[in-house]
Amino acid sequence: MKKQLLFLSIFLSFLILQTASQKHACDKGSPKTSNFPFCNTSLSYEARANDLVSRLTLEEKAQQLVNPSAGISRLGVPAYEWWSEALHGVSNVGPGTRFDSRVPGATSFPAVILSAASFNATLWYKMGKVVSTEARAMYNVDLAGLTFWSPNVNVFRDPRWGRGQETPGEDPLVVSRYAVKYVHGLQEVDDEASVKADRLKVSSCCKHYTAYDVDNWKGIDRFHFDAKVTKQDLEDTYQPPFKSCVEEGHVSSVMCSYNRVNGIPTCADPDLLKGVIRGQWGLDGYIVSDCDSVEVYYDSIHYTATPEDAVALALKAGLNMNCGDFLKKYTANAVNLKKVDVSIVDQALVYNYIVLMRLGFFDNPKSLPFANLGPSDVCTKDNQQLALDAAKQGIVLLENNGVLPLSNTKIKKLAVIGPNANATTVMISNYAGIPCRYTSPLQGLQKYISSVTYAPGCRNVKCGDQSLFAAAVKAAASADAVVVVVGLDQSIEAEGLDRENLTLPGFQEKLLKDVTGATKGTVILVIMAAGAIDISFTKSVTNIGGILWVGYPGQAGGDAIAQVIFGDYNPGGRSPFTWYSESYVDQVPMTDMNMRANSSRNFPGRTYRFYNGNSLYEFGHGLSYSTFSTYIASAPSSIRIQNTSISEPNNILFSNSATQLESLSDGQAIDISTISCLDLTFLLVIGVKNNGPFDGSHVVLVFWEPATSEQVTGAPIKQLVGFERVHVVVGMTEFVTVKIDICQKLSNVDSDGKRKLVIGQHAILVGSSSENQVRHHIDIKFSGSMKGEEFMYE
Repeated sequence: MKKQLLFLSIFLSFLILQTASQKHACDKGSPKTSNFPFCNTSLSYEARANDLVSRLTLEEKAQQLVNPSAGISRLGVPAYEWWSEALHGVSNVGPGTRFDSRVPGATSFPAVILSAASFNATLWYKMGKVVSTEARAMYNVDLAGLTFWSPNVNVFRDPRWGRGQETPGEDPLVVSRYAVKYVHGLQEVDDEASVKADRLKVSSCCKHYTAYDVDNWKGIDRFHFDAKVTKQDLEDTYQPPFKSCVEEGHVSSVMCSYNRVNGIPTCADPDLLKGVIRGQWGLDGYIVSDCDSVEVYYDSIHYTATPEDAVALALKAGLNMNCGDFLKKYTANAVNLKKVDVSIVDQALVYNYIVLMRLGFFDNPKSLPFANLGPSDVCTKDNQQLALDAAKQGIVLLENNGVLPLSNTKIKKLAVIGPNANATTVMISNYAGIPCRYTSPLQGLQKYISSVTYAPGCRNVKCGDQSLFAAAVKAAASADAVVVVVGLDQSIEAEGLDRENLTLPGFQEKLLKDVTGATKGTVILVIMAAGAIDISFTKSVTNIGGILWVGYPGQAGGDAIAQVIFGDYNPGGRSPFTWYSESYVDQVPMTDMNMRANSSRNFPGRTYRFYNGNSLYEFGHGLSYSTFSTYIASAPSSIRIQNTSISEPNNILFSNSATQLESLSDGQAIDISTISCLDLTFLLVIGVKNNGPFDGSHVVLVFWEPATSEQVTGAPIKQLVGFERVHVVVGMTEFVTVKIDICQKLSNVDSDGKRKLVIGQHAILVGSSSENQVRHHIDIKFSGSMKGEEFMYE
């Protein structure tokens, strides 16, 4: 998108003036235009949109297919800028949003990767609600649009990816659940009338569809990359978050990506767009291209012979909106050359206009439920507190030898060292706006200790020389405790920039060793970065008493870090990704999209689900200042499932015989399309006791180990099937209930991308591998006839 920004920035002032002059259609003050049928709110959105589109000339139609859309002044429809961003707060990255003296900033939440580490779905929903409220408030004073191209729901497949910070991590379930909750928070309208009218608070967009997670690695960039993806990996890794966005989140937009998938640009693939998003999943909204991606597949990879061919291909594939200007330039000519029918252009515009109508763009703004929002609703005390809470909930305690939490009464002198120790803009990651305020780690720690010495040690995170080491070593030598904040920033991991290694940049490792060697006190290591870093060297550094991973913690990051270090907050975050050693990058090319291990080519697999090597910290790792114990209070031990279409010979993988179906043995597999999956669920009730010594929150992770089967290869080692975060007071026990969908959560995907349920003994594991796991076995059995019952469990 940054390529597009360079061009659009030239025209930004013009666009702002243009869109600010009139921000809604169907102005009652203009009777010549307000009496059109598309202004009649008693009609359906579709009827109104069709009426509007029928009144446009071909040239006018082309001008509405891009951002910014030109508007149609003769019909009283103003120009509109479609591109705004709200990844973790209202952002001014897109040209649709700006800040000024009325609203100088907006609440800046942590980077998504850290918020995801909270494993708190309620938090994610609340964040979305705050962001949409601030967005509407800014729209009401002409500072923002209504269509926000967020969130990023790509799976963080490889730790080197520069945009991993934008995602909820490596697990498809976590990414999916985050997507649904955040989208709900952005889009949902509370009042009954608006719900009935299918209104949107703001429009959300799930991106980048699909199998997109290479930006620029060793000269291979996203514009040229062809992702070779198996049907198996597509079904159980890359597609689930997008499917959840559409089917459960009811997102109103999906963005296709720059890359190709198996040779076809995603924005030109009718199977992926029209077939899957619109057809199978039922998108109620519009499909938008990543910025200039239509132009990219014409200019950069020469996928089509002419620009008109590129435009026709995209429109016929199901694209409705072009971030860029390619459709504006070439759509009319493509129609005149009969490369695409005008009816396809019309349908694209109808999808776009329906979303604007659901947003109230064609209504009197004063009639909308958000009309009273304004600058006073941005950066409120409650909103900023939620940003702080999100950062605290996400922070992961990786190591603790008993030193943490520190005592602010025993420590008289504190040294704060490191290239990110006084970070501000680093903390708000990418796709950020202007925050309400900043609290750096240094500022946060100064609230606890009056005598604090600060020494950066490095000029920046690249830490290219040791010229500032002496001051850092001196500060550490006289301190009772040292907090060293190392890590990365946008110069190392960013959009358009992938890492080539997993080590700390430059001399950061040496800085840490020199500082720990000089101090007589304890050292707390804080890692401010999105992607995993190989910190295995710390095992041999004796003075390190604790290690925290803090991601990019947002505007209140410094307060969050300090409150965790000094015990005002008991950490409960869990790592949303696997921490690999540096040797991993030597084994695994970033461009290899395969998830599953393959011994024949020495490929160890990816993520906790398939990686068969040793990791520094596993997915889900995270310590607390308390000790928690868990047990399963209620769960079935066996489940009997009935097949609903045994007469169809192709529905059962192994047999078409109804007689054999009555006596399926362990290891045999049933295609879930032959099972009545509706309401095929069971409940796990898990008890969580806090054994002390601090009150705190515990994340309950529920994993599934599949039953063995020779008929379905490539099953995951284990897979997350549920999670809940629960606060427990010392000495008390709380219960959480996790609902398990059998067809979706306990099924394997075969090499053809079909989900199969394996008969036999499955295992449920409660807890990550770094805690005391509780194991429970569930025997899934098949019954060809159960007297009308679809399934039963014992």
